[in-house]
Amino acid sequence: MTSKSFEEPTLSHDELARLPRSVQAVYLRPLKRKAKYGYPSCDLQLRSYNVRNVEFFADFASRAAYYLHLPALGPVPLPRITERWTVPRSNFVHKKSQENFERITMRRLIQIHDGYPETIEIWLSFLRKHAYYGVGMKANVWEHESLGVGKTMDVSLENLRKTLEPKWAHFGRRKNLETSEKVYEMMNGEGFRRTSDGPLRET
Repeated sequence: MTSKSFEEPTLSHDELARLPRSVQAVYLRPLKRKAKYGYPSCDLQLRSYNVRNVEFFADFASRAAYYLHLPALGPVPLPRITERWTVPRSNFVHKKSQENFERITMRRLIQIHDGYPETIEIWLSFLRKHAYYGVGMKANVWEHESLGVGKTMDVSLENLRKTLEPKWAHFGRRKNLETSEKVYEMMNGEGFRRTSDGPLRET
């Protein structure tokens, strides 16, 4: 009779050190959602002098858009902006000794389609909060309104005007006859006469 020895399966080092799914996703390309209708909602342009910074933040913005259920396209590389200057190193007799400087701006474009305005505002505020050093952002946001939006805008304008009227009054926006009469009366008062030569005269 032959006896068989059963050994426990040994796991490799890679299997033992397997990372969670959320950590593994960092080493993969960012997931993206498909746009259903395809109408543009936001164009985010990232600019930087360092290609590593702009690529890192573009990847971060794409991942944030996925978890906010925003269909994002990109990042699309845009043409570089090259600027050159020639500056004299010294003056007087050394004017012909000049030095050249060059600055190259790298750009990436991320387009959001079929996004709600509130969600896009949350996405942009999240990117502003966790902004990466050396990367500038420029966003163009489109909002779509229903028919008859002009009537609602008139109503909101009247409410805004009522709210701002008492605040604008402190900045001298309401210059009427009563204000000028009060100023004239104050300048002809006893306190003003003591500090000036005499009362004011109407012309």
